Order: sequence, then structure tokens, then C-alpha cells
Amino acid sequence: MIPFSPPKIYQEIIDEVADTLKSGWITTGPKTKLLEQKIEEYIGALKVLCVNSATAGLELMLRWYGVKEGDEVIIPAYTYCATANVVRHCGATPVMVDVNEHDFNINIEKIKHAITSKTKAIIPVDFAGFPADYDEIMQLVKSEQIKQHFVPENENQHKLNRIFVLSDAAHSFGANYKKQKTGTLCDATVFSFHAVKNFTTAEGGAIALNLPQPFANTEIYKYLNIISLHGQSKDALAKTQAGAWQYDVIEAGYKANMTDILASLGLVEIKYYEKETLPKRKAIFRFYTEKLNEQQWATLPPYETETKESSYHLYPLRIKGISEQQRNAIIKQIAENGVSVNVHFQPLPLLSYYKNLGYNIEDYPVAYKNYAHEISLPVYYDLTNEQMQKVIDTVIDVVNNVLKNA
Repeated sequence: MIPFSPPKIYQEIIDEVADTLKSGWITTGPKTKLLEQKIEEYIGALKVLCVNSATAGLELMLRWYGVKEGDEVIIPAYTYCATANVVRHCGATPVMVDVNEHDFNINIEKIKHAITSKTKAIIPVDFAGFPADYDEIMQLVKSEQIKQHFVPENENQHKLNRIFVLSDAAHSFGANYKKQKTGTLCDATVFSFHAVKNFTTAEGGAIALNLPQPFANTEIYKYLNIISLHGQSKDALAKTQAGAWQYDVIEAGYKANMTDILASLGLVEIKYYEKETLPKRKAIFRFYTEKLNEQQWATLPPYETETKESSYHLYPLRIKGISEQQRNAIIKQIAENGVSVNVHFQPLPLLSYYKNLGYNIEDYPVAYKNYAHEISLPVYYDLTNEQMQKVIDTVIDVVNNVLKNA
């Protein structure tokens, strides 16, 4: 069976993790801090904080901005549930909007119509690793027409004096937008380093800060570091200094810190990410595109344009003119032929929790159409040429067979 997305584990990673275990320092320590520096250098962010998940990172940033009950946060209807869940955790209302048909990303016109005086933040999602339209989003929130409706309610909101743009870049570590890396395109960006991601620390993520003046990003980093560890004024590393055992708790924080064991994987991954990982994934995308371009039923994902380059996280193939039931039958038959594929994602209004809150998939026709036609193909570092050919041959054979018998 060809798997969908196994992690890339090799001896250098094992050795680095073993070194951490032998060091006696396995929680947040020097390797986590070093990984933060390496990520800052790679993406060009002002400051980076590593955390235990992208979900935690998103929630920490919403809470830093004071998002609370009665507030609204605009998100795409087509995303993983974590994007909406963190808004709910804060007591706020996720305002879902439809997406673009061509790239699955949040639709700018839909954002415009969704903004109200209650809107405190927008969370664009870089679906499959392809960046959203950041210049257009930032121009929108900075426009006088939109700013005049913004109602600041705390110090940070008064400082920014507009809607906060928080990128859910769970898929797009290493992607490019107008010659800039994701992580530098809006106020703050959150990455995922989960096991299935291109760049993994098994579990984990990072917050990249890029807030404009008069914000001091280093001070915000220090604050986030504290609230990611129960609101404790010193982490374990700081308390190793002679006589530095005493600490304070400044607020009821969270347990969201990354550990040195997780950071160990990232320190090896980042050495090879730009020169090996991304080129291999790009080669897989190009192979799939070349082979599938001949099929009239195939809608191929954008991954490289004049202004954007994906991180090549997912290859979301769409099959024209099929029903959701036919798509499911296709997935089943592909699996029966020894190839693992997936679907990204079920739009949020299809999920019981959000459906029960009153969200209706009929309000998001593009999201539903993209979902009903979508199949994600395997993309991972160790995928061989023979396996790629088998993926393509299997997908083409199965789709043609289902369409013929429709």
C-alpha cells in the first residue's frame, strides 16, 4: 500500500533526539530557543515563538488581541476545524465566508460583506500551502472605509486601531508571496509542525510576529512566552541561573510550550528544508500535473504563479462533474488498488458541531463544490518514481471507470 503522508525520519534526526535525551534537558530549553532563531532567519520574521501546536498558537494570538464573547472573527468555511475552534474557545463568533474556486482560499469580496463593527480579526488560511491574497486583505483592513467601523476595546486594539490579520499558515511553511516567505505577510502567522506536515517536529508549531510600530515584537514575544507556560514569569531554562528559583504568575495562562525533544527534529529538518524537502515535493507536483493535464476531467491545483509559490503541502486534485457520492466511490476503489488518498477538508458547515450552531452548507456553494470534487494525492519525501507512476495510473483508471459507468 502506498501511504498518504508518512514522516521523513532518518538517522540524523534519531541522533539529534538521542542527544537531547542524553543531555538531561528534555522540556523547553536551549534547542527550542535555537529552533526559534533558525526559523526567524529562514522566514525573515521579527520574532518567532515555538509552541506545542498551531491550534495553541492561534488561540494565544486571539487572546493577546483580546478577542472575547460578543466579538466576530472572519474565517473561510473551507478549513480544518481548528481555525474555528479557537474562535469558539475565546467565546467569539466565527463568521464563515466562502472561498475562491480556483485556489480554495478565502474570497476577498466575501470578506468585505462580512465585516461589521464586531469584527476584531480575520484568519486567512493558506490552503494546501498556497498563500492567500495578503496584499488585498491588508489593504482592506487598512482602508479608511473599513477602519471607521472598527471599535477598539483594549490597549492592543487601540494601538493597532484596525482588524487584526492572523494567518493560519498551518500548510504553508516555506511558501512564497511576492518574494517574501509566509510568516512576514500580515500581523502574525501561525505554522503547524504536526506529523503530516512538510516540516515536522512530530507535534508542534510556531507563532511568527510581524506587528507594525508602535508594537515592540520582542516584548510581545516575551509576553507570549509567559502565557504559553501558565502565565509563569520564568521558564525552566531561566530558573537554572544561580539563585533564580523564584517566579511569579502574572495571569492564568496556558500550557502550550514546545519541548527540546520536539525541537530536535526541527533543527535537523530546517537544515535540509529549502535544498531537499521543498524541491522533492515540487518535483512530485510537476509529475502529477504533467500526467493529469491530459485528462479532460481533471482540475489541477495552482502551485506556482508570477506572485505565489506553494509549499507543496497538498496536491488537491478535483474531478469535474462528479457528485460527492461518486468521489467517495473513487476514493474507495483507489484504496482497493493499493494507493492511499485523502480529502481536505470537509467544510465546517458539514460538521455536526457547526451545523448545530446554525451554519448551513448551502450558504457556501463554492466550498461545497470544491470539497465534493476533491481528492488529495500522496506527497512525501520518500515517494519513488515508480510509486508516483502507480498513483497516477490508479487514479486515472479508477476515475475513467467511474465516469464511464455513471
